[in-house]
Parts: sequence; C-alpha cells; structure tokens
Amino acid sequence: MTYYVTTPIYYVNDAPHLGHAYTTLAADVLARWHRRRGEDVWFLTGTDEHGQKILRTAEANGVGPKEWADRLVHESWQPLWEHLEIANDDFIRTTQQRHTDRVREFVQDLHDRGEIYKDSYEGPYCVDCEEFKLPGELLDGEGEYAGQKLCAIHKKPVDLLKEENYFFRLSAYTDRLLAHYEAHPGFIQPESARNEVVNFVRQGLQDLSISRSTFDWGVKVPWDDAHVIYVWVDALLNYATAVGYNENPAKFGSTFPADVHLVGKDILRFHAVIWPAMLMANGLPLPGRIAANGWLLVGGEKMSKSNLTGIRPQDLTAHFGVDAYRWYFLRAIAFGQDGSFSWEDFSARYTSELANDYGNLASRVTAMVGRYSGGVLPAATADGEAERAVREGLARAVAEADRRIGEELDFQGGILAVLDFVKQVNGYLTEQQPWKVAKTAFDPAGAAGSEEAAARLATILYTAAESLRAVAVLLEPVMPETSRKLWESLGAEASLGALADQRIQEAGEWGRLPAGATVTKGAVLFPRLP
Repeated sequence: MTYYVTTPIYYVNDAPHLGHAYTTLAADVLARWHRRRGEDVWFLTGTDEHGQKILRTAEANGVGPKEWADRLVHESWQPLWEHLEIANDDFIRTTQQRHTDRVREFVQDLHDRGEIYKDSYEGPYCVDCEEFKLPGELLDGEGEYAGQKLCAIHKKPVDLLKEENYFFRLSAYTDRLLAHYEAHPGFIQPESARNEVVNFVRQGLQDLSISRSTFDWGVKVPWDDAHVIYVWVDALLNYATAVGYNENPAKFGSTFPADVHLVGKDILRFHAVIWPAMLMANGLPLPGRIAANGWLLVGGEKMSKSNLTGIRPQDLTAHFGVDAYRWYFLRAIAFGQDGSFSWEDFSARYTSELANDYGNLASRVTAMVGRYSGGVLPAATADGEAERAVREGLARAVAEADRRIGEELDFQGGILAVLDFVKQVNGYLTEQQPWKVAKTAFDPAGAAGSEEAAARLATILYTAAESLRAVAVLLEPVMPETSRKLWESLGAEASLGALADQRIQEAGEWGRLPAGATVTKGAVLFPRLP
C-alpha cells in the first residue's frame, strides 16, 4: 500500500504566503521522511479554482476566472513550490477535467442514494471562507462596519443569502461521526482540535447546502445545470479524484484513503466533519488522520493578505536561503500550535544552530581530514568509551527522530533530536582535542607514543565524519540541498551511492562511510548573514 499524504488545495485568489508554505513544507518533509523509510509514497498538493471568491477576484482584475487561475498557478504557486524544493508527486487543479468529471459522478451517486434533496436556505455567508456561518460564529462590526455582522476569521461583513439549493443530509451522520471519533482517537490531531470538533458535532449537525445558483463559476450539478456544486464539496473530492476515483481502480485501491491530510486549523471542520460524512455516504473508507497545524502569527495577528501581515516566502529565502527557510518554521514552531514569526528569532536561530553548531561542525571535520589525513578518511582503530557514547547518541537520535517525525508529526521534536546529536559530536571534538593529538601524532622527532596518537587521531576524524554522514541522511527531508552538499563533501556518493537512495534505518548503522573516502572542504553550508 502507498503512504498517501496531502495538503489542502489552495485558493488562487492571490499569491501564496508563509502560511500556505508552512503546511506544504510539513507535508513535504513527512513525504520525504517516509520515502527514506523505503515506503511507496504519494504526495498531493494543488489549487482550488472554483467558487464565488475566485470569480470576484478575477472580475476585480479584469479577467475571466480560468484566465486568472492559470496566471496564478503558472506564475506564483507552482514556481514557489519548485523554489522551495517541494517534491510533490502530483499537482491537481479543480478546473481539470480529470477532477470535474469525477466530482459530477460522486455527487450524482449521492443523489441516487437519496442523500441529496432540494430546499431553500437563508443565512449569512462568508465569501472568503466560502461557508455559511452560524450566528454564534459572527462578530458585531465596529467603525466602518458598525451595524453589520463580520466573519470572525476574516473580519469582513458577511453576505445574507437566500437561495434554493440542493442539500446533503449531513445531520444523519452525527452519531456515526461521533462513534468514529471515539473509536479512532488519533483521527483528528492535535487533541485540542479533536475536542473542538467533537464538541461541535455533539451539538447536532445541520444539513449542508451543496449547490449555489446565483453564479455559474463551478462544476455543474449533473441533474440540474442551473446550479453549481458548492466549492467545498468540489474541493474536498480532489483527494479522491487525484488518485483515480472512478477512473483508475488499481491506483485508487492502493492509495486511497489518505494516511494523513495536513490542513490549517481554520478549515479543520470541512475535513473532519463534512469530508468523512461524504465518504460514509458513498461507502468509501475514511482517511487515517486529519492533522491541523496552527496559525503563523506576526505581531499577534494571523498571517494573511487581508490583515496586511502577509509575507512572501521569497523575502526570507533571499536572505536566509531555501534550506534555512525550510528548517526554521518546522524547528521553531510546534506543529499543531500557533507560532509567532520574527526576523530577529530567525536570525538568532540561524546563527546559533545552523551556522555555529551544524555548519561549523561540517567545516571543522572536513578541514581536519584535509589537514591531517590528506583528504582521505582514515580508519578508526582505537575506539574507546568516547566513541561508544557517540554511537549510542546516534542510535537514540535516529529512533527518536523517526518516531517523532514519521509517526507523531512532531517535526520540531524530530529536528531537535538530530540537532542534539550534532551538539554531542561538537562536544566530542572539544573533549578529544584532535588538534592537540595531531601535534603528537606528527612529532617530527618520532617520539614514543606517536603511533598511538596517530591511531587516536584517525579514530576521532572517522567518528566525526561518520556522524556527519548520518546527519546528512537524517536532515535530508528538512534541508535537501544542504544534505546533498555535505554528502558530496564527505565522499559518500562515490562509495555509498546517491543520497536519495539512503534509508533512515541505515543512518544509524555505524561504519557505513568507508575508510579511504575522499573528503573535501566544500563551500560553507550556512554563510554569515548579510
């Protein structure tokens, strides 16, 4: 079976910001990690291109909605994912026929099963959320919005809509959803998000309007082309249509459902309530896990275009580099919790952990192999307690990183486990003082004990280089370009093959980097910040 991980598909009403990139980076690291386990992995991302919000944005820019979507996808979304080295296996767009045809078939099937009926609806609707709101979910407007009701997320007035729509019998799935949550306590993560969803469902669900008739930018309802399918029903189905629903039974059977859907917490209910109910209604299996990340905050505000805190990822990669960008957000913020971003914090962590700890270790080791061993990795022939401690530290780091990232989605904890090992190796070099041992090993007078010192020096150099070999494998999912540079610098590619073929479990197998490997001092991994 395939390990299937997804991001939300993102609205193309504007260019991506840090919040979009955060969820996508987490999914990329998770997918890369499971590939390093030797698993068959399918990583899906894409764009949500239908709905009233996209239509209004396109009209405001003087173009049609499809032209607008094409422009944003080709000029903003896909180029950014390539820039950030997002290694997705597929990129689905909801305007693609492979998606729209299958959406119509899915909804027709629900209709044929008696799960859909026609009725009228009147209520507040947030176009930015593309969601009907309950009264308790609205704020009272102030200032220019005095007397109006606002969306609590976007702080904008909602529209009061009255339409005759088609409805999905969502209320019929209240008890089944609650039973599933109870039987699978890890289905929604983190626990705080699970509790919120459970409490919401316990209050009783209302049937869901699944069509709109006041505009036509969307997938037509198959039995009534005066209506388009509600954009969230359309969007959620991408997780099925992208892997062969009603089109490629073999692909669908080996891939669906997703092992992990990664989503922002503001769209959790759609994924943890509506999506599983739709699958139940159509007799399809439910995903393994819905994992909600927290909000990225700037100055205490959720990062978005609407509140002017949107920051382009390229603004940061131009200053810190792509790999440091990938590392920072997953290291600095506990996945599932809100986290604040600041340039000052990024700079401090970059200097301390990347440049001083990791980068300096790589520079020291490769330089010493060049200086003391002519660039040829020596064999370790004088192991002692200090080396055993390093090997044990590596075994702990591999086990903890694999558990935290691969199983618990604790990216921060997994990264810190590896960085703790980096610090241990730095400490090992400080204690063993190879620069002092070298003075005895290379004593021109040939004094007694120089052979013993040479053996110790060789062992210290090998231990440090082999540690870096393991670190390169462990941190490849987080910082792929840095790991590639280090891999080449250690001469590992010539002896062990491509970094992409290395497995997490092999990272902890001590002694894989052979003596005799050609070690070169490459470019500084993390240059001093401008």
